[in-house]
Amino acid sequence: MSLMAVTGATGYIGGRLVPILLEQGHSVRVLTRNAGKLRDVPWAGDVEIVEGSLEDAAVADDFCRGADVLYYLVHSMGGAANFERTERTCARMTAAAARKHKVGQLVYLSGLHPEGELSRHLESRQEVGEVLRLSGVPTLVFQAGLVIGSGSASFEMVRHLTDVLPVMPAPRWVLNHIQPIAIRDALHYLGQAGQLEKPIDGTYDVGGPDVLTYSEMMRTYAQAAGMRRPLVIALPVLTPWLAGQWVNLVTPIPRALALPLVESLQHDCVMRNHDIDAVIAPPAGGLTGYRRSVELALKKIERGIVETSWATAHPVLAPADSLPSDPEWAGQKVFTDTREKTTVASTQSVWAVIEAIGGDNGWYSMPLAWSVRGWMDKLAGGVGLVRGRRSQTKLQLNDVVDWWRVEDIIPGSFLLLRAEMKVPGGAWLEFMVEEAKDGTTLYRQRAVFFPRGLAGRLYWFAVLPFHGVIFSSMANRIAVAAETAKPAP
Repeated sequence: MSLMAVTGATGYIGGRLVPILLEQGHSVRVLTRNAGKLRDVPWAGDVEIVEGSLEDAAVADDFCRGADVLYYLVHSMGGAANFERTERTCARMTAAAARKHKVGQLVYLSGLHPEGELSRHLESRQEVGEVLRLSGVPTLVFQAGLVIGSGSASFEMVRHLTDVLPVMPAPRWVLNHIQPIAIRDALHYLGQAGQLEKPIDGTYDVGGPDVLTYSEMMRTYAQAAGMRRPLVIALPVLTPWLAGQWVNLVTPIPRALALPLVESLQHDCVMRNHDIDAVIAPPAGGLTGYRRSVELALKKIERGIVETSWATAHPVLAPADSLPSDPEWAGQKVFTDTREKTTVASTQSVWAVIEAIGGDNGWYSMPLAWSVRGWMDKLAGGVGLVRGRRSQTKLQLNDVVDWWRVEDIIPGSFLLLRAEMKVPGGAWLEFMVEEAKDGTTLYRQRAVFFPRGLAGRLYWFAVLPFHGVIFSSMANRIAVAAETAKPAP
């Protein structure tokens, strides 16, 4: 039985690869900056967890010790100015530790890229691959196109651009050729990389069977989704920066992620060869076509079984230093808005409404006000309200709920959401439910805000009149929704 070490286990790809490796019979070790993020992941109890950062040589050393195969699936897609330096440091620490502990095989997932000048993010990915290959450890580098699957950033960008815009003025790159790959096929290659009879050192392009323009991808998505095909008009005036702002505005993808995605589409990006076939055979049923991959993604979204998503993999903010459960202990100015409601509905009914809040179900109060606030956040480069949810009925730690993230959850009784919208301070929403002594149910709701400087204090008092209406209405309507809900079959 081999030991597989997986970085990026809380990410979109890594979170789906780990259960595949476990199913193959391997032992799996994962690395995460925050082990708490894995608390609700189904396979968390089946893996060894190393907590820390690859920037720390001691952490990289512990992670690589005894590993037969190491999967390097981390890459910064945020807007940090010095992300290249961070990526370089992490790759060098990993390479040194892998060489020291005689890891048998490194596997790195990079991206397809054109000849000539590369964007900063594609150049960084290429550099990481070179650093790993220079380690002296056999390194298998997969260069993949846009990954299409439920919850992937590439799929969400196509989906929302097509859903929102029947007529789309677009930059010229919508006419460039792209070779997307279905998530199931990307995972096939990664999974088989751990089953090789002997180590492989080399770089291989991987992609699906279809070469399309981005415009054709949107039209094909519309056909698969049963929508009218959009009219895409290519314009010569939209720079990558402007296109990134446009994607941020009309899709759930925040500006920090939209810009590198758009930059990677500036040129044709297709497989140069199919040398991978000599190393790893295609899936038994053949590679998945683009339309089929869209249909599979839509079915998973409809059924609420999206295992991982780009939003969970790319937190907008760092984890909070302090939780607002006891604001008076925080050692700083704290504003709160607390509401309580007694209802004849059962605790299970109230919890079901709480756990399904946001996304398609909304926020049970003044939808126009929530929508306006979401658009304001989008215009400021924030995440807005359109990220939705991974599942429409169930939540787990680190899930995204529109512009909130699940920071803590005790199923049946407590939910803590942390705001990731642009706001001068830290903001949370708490939901609590418990059975009262007389058999009724007590519902508690609390908004907590840690203001940052004068701007934070002014912000709180500016929105205070709206809170009086919004949060009161939310408490009342959640109670009514629980009382009128049909009992579970």
